[in-house]
Amino acid sequence: MSQETDGVRRLRCALFVDFDNVYIGLQRLDRAAADAFAASPAHWLAALESGSDEDGPFTRRFLVRSCYLNPSAFSQFRPNFTRAGFSVVDCPSLTQQGKSSADINLVLDAVDALAAHTRYDEFVIVSADADFTPLALRCRAADRRVTIVTAGPAASAYRAVADTVVTADELVELVREPTVTDEAPTEPAEPAEPAEPAAAPAASRGSRPAAGPARRAVLRMVRTADRPLHGGTVAQAAQNADPSLAGSGWAGAGNFFDWLANVVPELGTASKPAPGWVWDPRRFSEADLPGVDGVDLPPLQRQVVEVTDIPNLPTERYAVLLGELARDVAATPFERVETARRVHDACQAKGEPIGRSSVNAVIAGVLYSGLDLAASPTLAQVTRTWTDYVVGLCRGARMELGPQDEAAIRAWVGGSKRR
Repeated sequence: MSQETDGVRRLRCALFVDFDNVYIGLQRLDRAAADAFAASPAHWLAALESGSDEDGPFTRRFLVRSCYLNPSAFSQFRPNFTRAGFSVVDCPSLTQQGKSSADINLVLDAVDALAAHTRYDEFVIVSADADFTPLALRCRAADRRVTIVTAGPAASAYRAVADTVVTADELVELVREPTVTDEAPTEPAEPAEPAEPAAAPAASRGSRPAAGPARRAVLRMVRTADRPLHGGTVAQAAQNADPSLAGSGWAGAGNFFDWLANVVPELGTASKPAPGWVWDPRRFSEADLPGVDGVDLPPLQRQVVEVTDIPNLPTERYAVLLGELARDVAATPFERVETARRVHDACQAKGEPIGRSSVNAVIAGVLYSGLDLAASPTLAQVTRTWTDYVVGLCRGARMELGPQDEAAIRAWVGGSKRR
């Protein structure tokens, strides 16, 4: 069990780093971040050693620090991890396709750690590879916390088994040196609106109840969700954690959303249209709400959104987003954070409620696909890369697409009215 000192939990942790997966993923998204990840592991490791979640503040003690890398490609980074206290496991390519043995070595070591005499409270898996989903499930079945740190698109099933997910954008911020972070306080990952709803009672700051089971359940659900959630779904989670809420008029608040404003004011909420919505304002805004402004996607498109987590936008908004992205990189040198901010502002100026998470998702998708936005690609190139990326996600999720299905998906996410 974890220990607690002065109200701060101390977690005994085992850390497993799939170096190739993370480094290559970060290179596609932000080359400077990839270099920082490989050159200064002690920096981001220290950043992971403390934090706060729905249960309060915690510190991590990484009793196991293992890094798995292909020596034929990345041996130059080995000393950096050794100096940071990692046990580095060389995983050379064993197949003609160049696939290394990192996956199996990492899983074997993690299973050994599960069975070890020392009880590790948390397993931290640093990889976006969904092949580790069975390992995460095994850890959860053994009543261990699971944290996943990704550097690229991660399957929804993989993220769903984790207690905490550190996204690629969050990892980019994590590996940066403090001076860089301090110079960019308005990174798009921050909410466009104040983090606390304007309707929250003034007393909520100073007199908010201590973290209870319902508050913890709500925060855990919302902060690990891939999108804004239905108010009814979150309300049910709160009542399951604290059945007394059902018979007490939401602890005297009268209704669920007033209770949220009192007990969990840091979440974003919208009570209308019924049953309302709840979201994490660090990652989403009202522009990210499904069905905003009457959006009602056809069944195929709804299924794509569900299995791939791409932005829930209609065709005309994809057209605006892709057009503004291509226009911006043609006029201004690409820099991910600033480009995303300008594209978001341009979409808003055109009256399209396109959220920053949607802009970031499209930029990340084309970067992961290998398109160099710094080379000022044309709209046709941006669109083709994005549609190829989405179709690839669908096939990776085992969706069976016929020619007409693929054409409909490409027309939709490519911003084309053609059917």
